[in-house]
Amino acid sequence: MTVKERVKGRRVGLVGMARSGVAAAKLAKHLGAIPFVSDVKPADQLKEQIHELKTFGIEFETGGHTDRLLKADFVIVSPGIPQKTEIIQKIITAGIPIFSEIEFASWFCRGKIIAITGSNGKTTTTTLIGAVLDAAGFSNKVCGNIGYPFSDAVLDIPENGYAVLEVSNFQLELIEEFKPDIALILNITPDHLDRYENFGGYKRAKYRITENQKKSDHLILNADDPVIEKNNIDTNAQKIFFSTSRTMPAGVFQRGKSLVGNVRGVEQEIIEVDKIRIPGPHNLQNAAATALAALLAGVPPRPIAEALSQFPGVEHRLEDAGSIAGIKFINDSKATNVDSVCYALRSFEAPIVLIAGGRDKGGDFEPITRHGRGRIKEVILLGEAGEKMFEALGKAFPAQFADSMDDAVGKAFNSAAPGEIVMLSPACASFDMYDNFEQRGRDFKRAVRELNNNDHVTRGVESK
Repeated sequence: MTVKERVKGRRVGLVGMARSGVAAAKLAKHLGAIPFVSDVKPADQLKEQIHELKTFGIEFETGGHTDRLLKADFVIVSPGIPQKTEIIQKIITAGIPIFSEIEFASWFCRGKIIAITGSNGKTTTTTLIGAVLDAAGFSNKVCGNIGYPFSDAVLDIPENGYAVLEVSNFQLELIEEFKPDIALILNITPDHLDRYENFGGYKRAKYRITENQKKSDHLILNADDPVIEKNNIDTNAQKIFFSTSRTMPAGVFQRGKSLVGNVRGVEQEIIEVDKIRIPGPHNLQNAAATALAALLAGVPPRPIAEALSQFPGVEHRLEDAGSIAGIKFINDSKATNVDSVCYALRSFEAPIVLIAGGRDKGGDFEPITRHGRGRIKEVILLGEAGEKMFEALGKAFPAQFADSMDDAVGKAFNSAAPGEIVMLSPACASFDMYDNFEQRGRDFKRAVRELNNNDHVTRGVESK
């Protein structure tokens, strides 16, 4: 049976109208399947998705899940829907196979797959690998959890091309055959503990990225990550490491002031560290991981160095959101866990007024206190997790509560002085106030723009 025969004429249920769900439905329809999409949200909250489904002649339901899903030959589940939900339990009880969207799309990928996971740095590293492959003239599509679904990109990837795929632990929960040629685990820190019973469950989901790899494939690991170092990850793939703290016999590592690669017995200097454009120690690790993936894909050092020296970073990750009265604003909305905030704090020398909060993911906020000493001037707390964060941070730093993004940006501006930084780095999910972290980041930038245009602020600039 060909992969297309696995789909043609089959009834495909899709739970959730998120981007990946709609993309998978369109791919299934294109390949001759009979897709049916179901979402609990009311129709008035799904107007854009409904319009797209109608355009492609795809049937759907809103406002809840009916038993029509139980008539499917297999079901594709959006990553944000936990397996413990009632409809997913019904599907499992009925014995209907369940897959993630990346599993489904991977069946039709003719090119090679470079898949990136980890607690932090996924989007930056995924985008940067794509930039390196572009610089080398390698055909590629950057897709996955980055906001461009694999199902939208997969049919455009040629046999000699690459899918550069950001994958989340949620997407890895429901794989069966998904197999990257090159897999990367950047780091592992506690995250999404609101979804998993313990840290072990979260780690096991991440490690699934390598479970179908073969001896000809590669698994790239962070030699500096204490969890990865402690856990001997079971894999058939060839393990190869990157490090920014020590030299190694193989992989990519920092030696003196340079990143050096040693792949297949050939050692090559890649770039001087101070020429890498994106700031911070965590981005140096992202650059090392990127360089190693590129070398394994056959990219020579020159285009790797070219991309690393020119890559400006990604939106919502330490993004420069402008300056007012000598105060710099940084949009780090993608920092949805504690460890990511700690990385961000270490990326700047100037005092920081930190805007944090949102929906708690079960994290321990104490490390922010430890890494914020000497860096955080004040904390502005926003959203559902505000009280819990105040308990963890309020004794270490001056703190205020805000009831909106405009309120938070205004209070942070009033607390900061010229030469200092106001940084949105929430350590929490966005779903208490926003649809996603992108919307939160855009709202922060809007609030900064409006603050800059405010006549009262303009007249008061001299007081700074």
